[in-house]
Amino acid sequence: QVLLKSDAPTGDVLLDETLRHIKATETAETVQTWIELLTGETWNPFKLQYQLRNVRERLAKALVEKGILTTEKQNFLLFDMTTHPVSNASEKQRLVKKLQESVLERWVNDPQRMERRTLALLVLAHASDVLENVFASLADDKYDVAMNRSKDLLDMDPEVEAAKAGGTEMIWAVLAAFNK
Repeated sequence: QVLLKSDAPTGDVLLDETLRHIKATETAETVQTWIELLTGETWNPFKLQYQLRNVRERLAKALVEKGILTTEKQNFLLFDMTTHPVSNASEKQRLVKKLQESVLERWVNDPQRMERRTLALLVLAHASDVLENVFASLADDKYDVAMNRSKDLLDMDPEVEAAKAGGTEMIWAVLAAFNK
């Protein structure tokens, strides 16, 4: 279950709104429930007040404002759809390179010693089914090493890893929720 440690503002509109929702709940909710609520993927009428509104659009808009994405209209036969392709390929490459280096050159074989943001990025890439794409540009032998190391890390028991000190318990809880 998610327990709020601090409701201090983060400076990010979506994160601060999320903290207000977590603080306002009467009973602690599970990570899985919060993922469903905060992504708008729940239909529980008793929990609708905790949903973030238009979260995907708001995230896309923030990335457009930062120059990472752009906004385009695409025609799909009967309707137009707004898409957000990457406009800043260098930023995408920077993240891909960071993940590649973290599992190849800077591999520590211990998630507790891994940088938290890198661990979170690895978990999210896995949950989004883009981890293979991250390593696709590598030579075959490096690709195999990167995938095997990532698989070993992602196959660890999230409950055991979350119980260890290091401030990564939420990352492991998210991994456990995505693996269900």
